[in-house]
Amino acid sequence: MLAEARRPTGLPVVSEILDARDLGHFLEKADVIQIGARNMQNFELLKEVGAYDKPVLLKRGLSATIKELLLSAEYIMSRGNRNVMLCERGIRTFETQYRNTLDLSAVPTLKEMTHLPVIVDPSHATGNWKLVAPMAKAAIAAGADGLLIEVHSNPEGALCDGEESLKPDRFKELMNDLQKVAQAVGREL
Repeated sequence: MLAEARRPTGLPVVSEILDARDLGHFLEKADVIQIGARNMQNFELLKEVGAYDKPVLLKRGLSATIKELLLSAEYIMSRGNRNVMLCERGIRTFETQYRNTLDLSAVPTLKEMTHLPVIVDPSHATGNWKLVAPMAKAAIAAGADGLLIEVHSNPEGALCDGEESLKPDRFKELMNDLQKVAQAVGREL
């Protein structure tokens, strides 16, 4: 369905793979293969994905250190695929007010330690649409190369992730605000 939606819009398809047996479908239909937080240390999956040049979005595990994230990226790159993007999506801490703690200090740390692009996912990190915009702005100020933001026209009726989804008008407003944040910190979007 995502590949069909790509035709009229031209938007790239990012989809999460759970099992290496499905890799053929992903190679054919996805523009970017996402390795979710729960599979960040599925080393056999990482090596399989690494055997192809398809871009990979590697999400940080729920309790993973920066070093563990980078070592997981090495598993992918060890098979020849250098098209890896790292994704900070929040880590599990003792805080219960929101889903995860978004570790924005990971952004400049990763950018200093590696040449790989760093993406931030404020939607899954916070689990609350009201926190997405401020965390997205902070991520851009911290140096993130991109953002992964949930958008839904009817979040109340969404089958999943509705509580963290921005409505299209709020997303448009956020994109305008992000331009201003980027300019304020001497960056271009």
